[in-house]
Amino acid sequence: MSEDTAAVAAQQQGRAPAVRQSGASGLLGSAAGRNAGLVVALVLLCIGGVVTAGDRFADVDNLLTILRLAAVIGVVSVGMTFVITGGGIDLSVGAIVALSSVWATTLATQGIANNTHWIVIVFTALVVGGACGLVNGVLIAYGRVVAFIATLASLAAARGLAEIISNRKTQIVNVPGFAAFFDASVLGVPVLVVIFALVAAGGWVLLNRTTFGRRTFAVGGNPEAARLAGIDVRRHTVWLYTLLGLCCGLAAVMLVARTTTGSATHGGLYELDAIAAVVIGGTLLTGGRGTIAGTVFGVLIFTTLSNVFTLNNLSISAQAVAKGAIIVVAVLLQQRLARRT
Repeated sequence: MSEDTAAVAAQQQGRAPAVRQSGASGLLGSAAGRNAGLVVALVLLCIGGVVTAGDRFADVDNLLTILRLAAVIGVVSVGMTFVITGGGIDLSVGAIVALSSVWATTLATQGIANNTHWIVIVFTALVVGGACGLVNGVLIAYGRVVAFIATLASLAAARGLAEIISNRKTQIVNVPGFAAFFDASVLGVPVLVVIFALVAAGGWVLLNRTTFGRRTFAVGGNPEAARLAGIDVRRHTVWLYTLLGLCCGLAAVMLVARTTTGSATHGGLYELDAIAAVVIGGTLLTGGRGTIAGTVFGVLIFTTLSNVFTLNNLSISAQAVAKGAIIVVAVLLQQRLARRT
């Protein structure tokens, strides 16, 4: 049995393997360095926003708008962090958000919600999102379909189904109490932002302080070693994609609450934004290393960048070019750091 396999096996049996102090210190130092770099980048962006847009950027309402926009894609990005850390990828998250928003706002769903409680909308979106993630996970883990192909097919299927259900029309939400709850604030902080903070905190605990998180790192770092250590790799993969699907369902609820609509056009390019935020945050695209804190900073960086571009009347195309360039630079830096490690 290899050293990596023995280490994973020891973790599963409750016997932590001996780790050299210098190695552990190096990992902690590199993680702290990455987060410090992200903080510096975010601060520089904010300074650039103040310089170029002045009070329009520094206004409290604008800052709250940035946080609201970051909340929706942030929830998706937290789920994406788990999948990528586990060695996977999901291109269908935007389509799943769209399908969940449409299914949760049909006349039938709203009719039930009006007769019972608006929580029916939330439950429907979570069930649809979780079911889509489950299908992706089963196809990849048990059908042995490459993740890229499986989720690409799901992207097309989910977006098409959303268009069929909605008949390509925007569905207006008219359920008492639903919008009011999500439009409220807690100590001046919008509920949407509070939800994002709770999801990020829960994701951090799940990834860093539980057996599920340790298994995620093991599966992403070396699936064969994880299997030999007794981890059911296929079942764990299904759980990862289901978790991401649930995050997409929750994001759909938040998006519906923010726009008061369900539409097949919701979630456009969310897969790009989520993957970009995760990669910028320091999660390895090859799996085995992931950070929720870095993902949160990545989301805030991209949302702030988009806001600065919008305030300066720069086109969406320019934003897309900037995001693409940032992703390429981040991946190149990851490869360089991996070689040095």
